[in-house]
Amino acid sequence: MTRTTSVLLAAAVVVILALLTAAVAGKLARLQGADYPAALSRAAAAFAAALTLSTVLATCLAGLLGSGA
Repeated sequence: MTRTTSVLLAAAVVVILALLTAAVAGKLARLQGADYPAALSRAAAAFAAALTLSTVLATCLAGLLGSGA
C-alpha cells in the first residue's frame, strides 16, 4: 500500500467517524427534546469539533515524528 493510499484511507476513516459523531449528537439532542434546527446545530458543532480535533492530533503527530521523507 502506497503512502498516498494510506493517507486517503486515514482521511476517509476520520470523516466517517466525524459523521458518526455528528449523527449521535443530533440524535441525543432530539431525544432531549430539542427541535430540528437546534439538533442540526449541535450535530454540526460536533462534526466540526471532531474534524478539528483530528487535524490537531495529526499536526502534533507529524511534528513529533518528523516529515519521514
